[in-house]
Amino acid sequence: MAAATTPRSPSLTDVASLAGVSHQTVSRVVNRRPNVSDATRRKVHAAILELDYRPNAAARSLATGRTHSIGVLAGELSQYGPSSVLMGVQDAARRAGYFLTVVTLKDYSAPTVDEALSDLLDHGVEGVIALTPHVSALEVLATMQSGIPMLTVGGGGHRGGDVALDQESAAASAVEHLVSLGHRRIAHLAGPADWVDAQRRLAGWRSALARHGLEEGLLLHGDWSARSGYDAGLGVELGRLPTAFFVGNDQMALGLLKALRQRGCEVPGRVSVIGFDDVPEAEYYEPSLTTLRQEFHDLGRRCIDELLGLQALGAAGSLQPRLIVRASTGPVRADDDGGGPERVPMQG
Repeated sequence: MAAATTPRSPSLTDVASLAGVSHQTVSRVVNRRPNVSDATRRKVHAAILELDYRPNAAARSLATGRTHSIGVLAGELSQYGPSSVLMGVQDAARRAGYFLTVVTLKDYSAPTVDEALSDLLDHGVEGVIALTPHVSALEVLATMQSGIPMLTVGGGGHRGGDVALDQESAAASAVEHLVSLGHRRIAHLAGPADWVDAQRRLAGWRSALARHGLEEGLLLHGDWSARSGYDAGLGVELGRLPTAFFVGNDQMALGLLKALRQRGCEVPGRVSVIGFDDVPEAEYYEPSLTTLRQEFHDLGRRCIDELLGLQALGAAGSLQPRLIVRASTGPVRADDDGGGPERVPMQG
C-alpha cells in the first residue's frame, strides 16, 4: 500500500497562476508595494482567499529585510478596555499583513518598561504601540528613544504620536444627558486616580457641571471592579443621595446598581445611573444600562493606520464614544427641586 502523502501547501506560484499574473506581481501585493493596479490587487487577494495561501514569514523576512511584526507594550489586560483595544489592534494588524509581538508589563517602573521595550526591539519589530493606561508608564515612555515608530493609545502628548477616544467630551455628554432629564445633583464614581482614562472622564464631568453652573456633586473612587461600585453604593449616606450617578465604567455601575437596589433606591425612579464602555452585558443589567459606547475596533484600525503611515498622525482627531440610552436613566422626580440634599428615609 502506498504511503499517504501530506497535501502540499499552496505556493506563491499557485496564486499567480490562479490570478493570471506573474509571481513578482503577487509578491508586490503580499508585501504591500506600489505600482499594482486596484483591479490586479483584487484578483490576487481573491486567489489568496480561494487557495488559503499563507506567506512564509521567515522567507519573506529574509527576502525583504523586514519582519512585518508590530510590538505591543500592554498593561492591565484583565480590564475590558485595554483587552478590547488589543483585540482591535490585532485584527487591524492581521488585515494589514502584520502580526503582533505582545509584552505585558508587571509594573510601570522605568527598569520594567525599558526591559520590555528592549525585548520588542530585539525581536525586530517595525513599530511599537503602547497600551499602558497608567500615567507613570506614559511618563517613562516619554523619556525613551526607540529608533522606530511608536505611538501611545490614549496617552496624549507623546512625541511619537497618540491615538485616543475622546474620553473628556464623552463624559461631558453623559452629564449633558442627565441635565437634559432635569438632574442637578450629579455624582461621579471615578476609576483609579493614576489612570489617564479616569482623569479625563473626571475632567469631563467637572467641565460639564461648570458649563451649566452646577456645583460638583459627590465624588467617589473605585478600582473599575463591580465590587468597588457595590461598596461605593453601600457607603453613600442616603440623606446625601444624588439624583444621578455618572460612573466611570460599566462594571462599577453594575455593583452600584446592586447596592442601590438592596437599599430600596429605585433606578431610575429615585436615582439615574449612566456607565461607560458598553460592555456586551450592559444591555442585560437590571435595569439595562445607559452608557457610552467605545468603538475599540475603530481605535485598533486607527492605531495600525497611523503607525504604518497610512494616515497622518492625528489627522482625523480623537474618536468619539457614542451615548447609548437605555432604561437606567430617566427624568428627575417631580418632588426633587434640584436644591439641597434629598431626604430619603432609612431602610429598615
